[in-house]
Amino acid sequence: MPAFLASLPPHLVRALARDWLHTARADQLPPCPQDPWTTWAVVGGRGSGKTRTGAEWVRALALGDPAFTARPVGRIALIGETFADVRDVMIEGPSGLLHLPGPRPRWSPSRKRLDFANGAVGLAFSAEEPDSLRGPQFGAAWSDEIAKWRYAEATWDMIQFGLRLGHAPRGLVTTTPRPIPLLRRILADPATVVSRSRTADNAGNLAPSFLDAVVGRYAGTRLGRQELDGELIEDRADALWTRDALERGRVAVAPELRRIVVAVDPPATSKAGADACGIVAAGLASSGHAYVLADATLARAAPETWAGAALALYHRLAADGLVVEVNQGGEMVTSVLAQVDASVPVTPVRATRGKYLRAEPVSVLYAQGRVHHVGALPALEDELCDFGPDGLSSGASPDRLDALVWALTHLMLRGSAEPRIRRL
Repeated sequence: MPAFLASLPPHLVRALARDWLHTARADQLPPCPQDPWTTWAVVGGRGSGKTRTGAEWVRALALGDPAFTARPVGRIALIGETFADVRDVMIEGPSGLLHLPGPRPRWSPSRKRLDFANGAVGLAFSAEEPDSLRGPQFGAAWSDEIAKWRYAEATWDMIQFGLRLGHAPRGLVTTTPRPIPLLRRILADPATVVSRSRTADNAGNLAPSFLDAVVGRYAGTRLGRQELDGELIEDRADALWTRDALERGRVAVAPELRRIVVAVDPPATSKAGADACGIVAAGLASSGHAYVLADATLARAAPETWAGAALALYHRLAADGLVVEVNQGGEMVTSVLAQVDASVPVTPVRATRGKYLRAEPVSVLYAQGRVHHVGALPALEDELCDFGPDGLSSGASPDRLDALVWALTHLMLRGSAEPRIRRL
C-alpha cells in the first residue's frame, strides 16, 4: 500500500486523504444499504467521532453515494436535543455538515433548512418540541444524543411516523449511552445495527491535554466506562435510586402545584476544579406528591452567575421561594442573592449530617411513588442512579442530587408545607 500511494500524483493523494470511505474507521461506516436494517445506532464515548459519522452519512445519502444508498434521499430530518444543538454541533460544528471537505450545502438558520446542490434538503428539529415532527415526512433521519433528550419517547415516536418516503427509509442514532428505556429498546431491536467506539479510538483528532486530563482521570471508572468507552452502564447495585423507579414516576406534565421552590447548593469557590452549583426546582401538589420540574445546575460559576440563574428559574416558574444551603459561605450566600434580587424569599438551610444520610429519606419517597420527574432530567438522573454509600463512583461532588434533596426535604419532610420563610 505505501508503494502504491507513493506512485500516485499528489492531487490524487490529497483526494484520498479527504475521502471518507478511505479515512473512516470501520465503526464509522454504515451497514450495507442492501441489508434489511432500519436503524443504525452509533454508540460511543465523548469525542469518538460520532458527529463526523453522522454528518458524512447525511451528506452521502443526500448526494446519492452508491456506497451508502441506491439513490439520493431527498428529505432528511436532523434532530438534536435542542435546535441550538442541531445548529452548533450537527451543522455548524467542527465535525458538522458545513465543515466537511468539498462543496457545502446552503444553510438557512431562519428556515432551519440545509439545501444541497442536487435539490435534497435537510430539515432541523428540536427534541424539545416533539409535535414539530408531526406531519413532515422523510426518507432518512439523523438523531443525535438521544440519551439526553427530555422527551425521548415522544420525539422518537414522531420520527418513526415521519420515516415514510422512498424504498427503505432509515434512521441513524449517534449517542453517548445512558441506560434509558428508549436506548435499551433501540439496541435490542433486531432491525438495529450497532456500531461502538471509544474516545481512545479517535485519539489522533483530540487535544493531548484532553487525553491527559480527562481520559487519564476517568479511565476505568464507572463514569469513564460510560462517557469514554461508550458502555451502557446499568444501575449501581448499592445506589439509592434505580432507573426503573424513576421511569415509573415520570410524567409529561405536572398537575397544579400549590408550592414551588428552587433549591441551590452553591460551591465554595468558582475556581477551576471547583464543584458545580446545584440548582433544582420542585413543586408540591395537593395530593402530597412532589414534581421535579427543572435542573439548571451550573459548572464553575461565579456567585453572581449562579445567583442569577437560580433567580431566573425562580421567576420563570413563579416559584414561592429559594432554599439555599449556607454551609459554604454562610451569610455571603444570602447577601449575593440579595444583591441580585432582594425581594425573593429565601430559606437558608445547613447540613448537619452526611450526604448519604440526608439523601436516604428522599430516596424512600421515590420508592413510595410520591416523587415524579416532569420529562427527562438526564444529568440529575445519572447522579441519582450512581449515588451509593461512598458517594458517586467518580468521586465527584453530587451537586445536582444535593439541590434535589434540599428541595424535596423542604417540601415534604419538614412537617409543614408552609415553612417559615426568611426575606432578604
